[in-house]
Amino acid sequence: MNIFIRQEEEKDYRRVEEVTRQAFSYPGRIENGKIGCPYEHWMVNELRRRDGILSLSLVAEVEQQVVGHIICSKAVVRKEEITLPVLNFGPLSVLPEYQRKGVGKALINGMLEKAKAEGHGAILFFGRPEYYPQFGFKEASVYGISDCEGYNFSAFMAMELIPGYLLPAKGGRYYESDIYNDDLHREEVKEFDKTF
Repeated sequence: MNIFIRQEEEKDYRRVEEVTRQAFSYPGRIENGKIGCPYEHWMVNELRRRDGILSLSLVAEVEQQVVGHIICSKAVVRKEEITLPVLNFGPLSVLPEYQRKGVGKALINGMLEKAKAEGHGAILFFGRPEYYPQFGFKEASVYGISDCEGYNFSAFMAMELIPGYLLPAKGGRYYESDIYNDDLHREEVKEFDKTF
C-alpha cells in the first residue's frame, strides 16, 4: 500500500473532520459515565482557527483518498521567568480500516521530519506509552518536566528535536491549549457534531 503524506489544504477540511470523527467513534464510548460523541473532530476544526500550526497539519492519502491526519499546536513549558515554546501534537487520526497498516507511523514520521526542518525545539504530548517510544519519545520526567499540575506519568511524553532544547526548562511545567479540555467545550462539541 502506497501512503502519501502532504500538508492539509482547505479543500481537505471536511474530509479530515469526517476521518477524525470515524477514527474516534466506537460503540460504547463513555464520557463522564454517559455514551458520548467524539470530541476530536471538533478539536481539529478549532485548532485550525487558533493554536494549531497549519504547516504541521498533515494528511495521509491512499489511492488519492484522505485516510489519516495529524496536527500540531502551540504549547509552552514554564519555569519561573522562563517560557519555552514547544509543540504539542494530536489528534492523530486514521480511518479504522487503515489502522495497523503504517498510516499512523507515516504521519508521525512526516510530522517529525517537517517539525525539525522548521526549527521547532521539542514536542510534548499525552499518548499511549506502549506506542510512541518507537519514534524516540520518552517520558517527560526524563527531561525534568511535569504536566501543568506538577504530575508525571508514563503517558506524558517528550522528544527534543534540537538536542538540549529542554534543559533551560528542567523543573518546569507543561501547558497546552485549552482546546484539549473537553469539559470546557462540551456544548460546542455537541453542536458541531450535529453538522455531520
